[in-house]
Amino acid sequence: MSRVNPFDDAVTARAVIDDDGTLVEWNEGARRLLGHPAEAVVGRPAAGLLADDGVPGAPAGPRWDGMVALRHRDGRTVPVWVLAHRRPAREDRPADWLVVTPLEDDAPAPADDPLSAATLMQSPCAMALYDERLRLRRQNDAMDEVVGLPEHRVRGLRPSEIGGKPQSEELERHLSEVLATGRPQDVRTYMRTGGEQHAHAWLAQMAPVTGPDGRVCGVSMATHDFTENYLARKRLQLVNEASVHIGSTLDVTRTAQELADVCVPGLADFVSVDLLEEREPDGEPSARVTTPVTLLRAAHRSVLHGSPDVVMELGSLASYPACSPQADSLVRGRTIVRGTASGELRPWLAEDPRREKWVREFGIHSVMSVPIRARGLTLGVAVLTRHRRPDPFTADDVLLAEEITARAAVCIDNARRYSRERETALALQRSLLPRTLPRTAALEASSRYLPAARAGVGGDWFDVIPLSGMRVAMVVGDVVGHGIQASATMGRLRTAVRTLADIDLAPDELLTHLDDLVVRLSEESGGDGTTGEVGATCLYAVYDPVSRRCTLARAGHPPPVLLRPGGRPGLLDVPAGPPLGLGGLPFESVEVDLPEGTVLALYTDGLVHSRDREGEAGRELLYAALQQYAGSLDGTCDGILRALLPSGGAAADDVALLLARTLGLPATQVSTWDIPADPALVAPIRKQVVEQLDTWGLSEAAFTAELVVSELVTNAIRYGARPIRLRLIHDETTLICEVSDTSHTAPHLRRAKTFDEGGRGLLLVAQLTQRWGSRHTPEGKTIWAELPLYEEE
Repeated sequence: MSRVNPFDDAVTARAVIDDDGTLVEWNEGARRLLGHPAEAVVGRPAAGLLADDGVPGAPAGPRWDGMVALRHRDGRTVPVWVLAHRRPAREDRPADWLVVTPLEDDAPAPADDPLSAATLMQSPCAMALYDERLRLRRQNDAMDEVVGLPEHRVRGLRPSEIGGKPQSEELERHLSEVLATGRPQDVRTYMRTGGEQHAHAWLAQMAPVTGPDGRVCGVSMATHDFTENYLARKRLQLVNEASVHIGSTLDVTRTAQELADVCVPGLADFVSVDLLEEREPDGEPSARVTTPVTLLRAAHRSVLHGSPDVVMELGSLASYPACSPQADSLVRGRTIVRGTASGELRPWLAEDPRREKWVREFGIHSVMSVPIRARGLTLGVAVLTRHRRPDPFTADDVLLAEEITARAAVCIDNARRYSRERETALALQRSLLPRTLPRTAALEASSRYLPAARAGVGGDWFDVIPLSGMRVAMVVGDVVGHGIQASATMGRLRTAVRTLADIDLAPDELLTHLDDLVVRLSEESGGDGTTGEVGATCLYAVYDPVSRRCTLARAGHPPPVLLRPGGRPGLLDVPAGPPLGLGGLPFESVEVDLPEGTVLALYTDGLVHSRDREGEAGRELLYAALQQYAGSLDGTCDGILRALLPSGGAAADDVALLLARTLGLPATQVSTWDIPADPALVAPIRKQVVEQLDTWGLSEAAFTAELVVSELVTNAIRYGARPIRLRLIHDETTLICEVSDTSHTAPHLRRAKTFDEGGRGLLLVAQLTQRWGSRHTPEGKTIWAELPLYEEE
């Protein structure tokens, strides 16, 4: 025996019996008591050691003590007081019974024994003294109440034998350390002692007992019940965890799961969060809850691995009758606590055999149902149950659950309101963005739009706009900010761009007009004479498939990326220009040649900018993804998003991407004539047009085209300025007639009076064509008209 390991098995009779009644352990003290060696009894039924008249009743509960008549090896009967503890199963051993009795409980102590000299008995603090073998020598009346056994019954036993619980073994280890080191220790533990119905929090203060020579000859232990302080601290800690962990996102389901996670295992063994599914036309929860209540399972959490105690799967709906705790608490608007022992749950369980089996199988004994309410609205209910913890829910538990649920309810309502606004903004944005891109003879296009994962819907937009002369405009823009306001502003700017594009403004002129609009929107959004915060960036490009040239201008927007056939991706050098909304600053256009098959990538900064990437890393990823282009614009769009965005497409900012592959119009589909300023030559021009249409196989359009050409050329000769040029362009569906001159005076329709000799030409053109208009050019103007081509049946 040593100070580090002071235990002496010979002074305590100790045996362990498994659930089958077989002896599995037998120590030296047991051999001293009954004379049987271990090899003679281990593995045999323990009942064989009982005298005929010493059979005790069946043990009830986790602990039993009493007198037992045992048979000695020599045949005599030995009456013994024993203490038996039911020990739960562990990873290293199954459940069993620990049976002990002291063998040296009444040995007289020497007169100078410091343990005997210690004053214990009248202290209100529960105190005990252990000798250098960690056997109990003294304990006062207060400790008798804690242990639940008088001193004379347990004297000579070790702490683990008196308590019989894992916490008792931990206390014994600390007592051993005090005995070996001579240094006091304070140990906190939460356990149910022999004299308690419920677990309490204990502070055990251990100190060495020394003799006159200074030698450590024992250990004293004083215990203090600080349960109220312990539970208050646990409640405060739980509330603090709720403040930190609940509401980390603006996602309703995630917030509900955070509520369940916080409450397990600190407050309950299983928690479910169910939300009301009914909604009023305005999207708000129903003001009045009626039974039966239909609830959506939003979250749950269990202390059991794999959650075998789950009855409803996440996302499923269930109807709860009036007798259920869920419906009862929702209708009453307050917390309901019910227990199985009182039979309060019996009506509900009788209607749902599956739940009745669930309650019986897992031993659920206490249920608390807490309504989730915020801002006067009932959002759902949180149900907390206990089956592993033996104590039912208390009034303090109710207050704690209500406090945590109230905090979670505000977060759930915030998330719900945010989700509703986000859905509204998404719907608005979808209605404002093009559903499909038009098919044109100038280019093929594909696009993608992804809203921000957390910041809310923004003002990113894109568009492809057919223009006159087979040309097409491409636009990508980004409004500053997020939410419905940004989406609405985006819609106004997109409409303005389409309107300005219809009058065929050059890209730099269009951005100037758009800048003026943003300045006005900023002024309108401000209040009390202050300026609002409306701002945007934009890139506008016009591609002509006849000349294969593209004119671009940008207002603070990222430059496009260009991939020429057989080349490598790179930035297209376009003057940056100021963002829209600054006012008064000029924009500059640039014109570049784009061979047929060139891929142009227009995008917003949410695609290439990220907190996780530095510098040009995002654009390099875009180059690499675009380099993989193999002829499919849709596939390339998806590849770019996979390469640049986080898994799942959860972008931190809105992302708009527009890919366009240029097409060229063959020279054989374009014909041009220089027109002398002589009205007498209009007839030969008409004849040449008819002949050209015959060459193209478009004779069915010759009559209408002849009339349109005659009117446009005649007007140019009469009102325009030389030189005058006629151009015909066609594709599979459209024939375009264009007449250009150097006059900047734009024509307009007017209604001719009965006796007027003129004024009917443009009206006739408008009636014969599907579209007509004029555009200004650096040299003057061009009048154009589009005629539809129909295939012969």
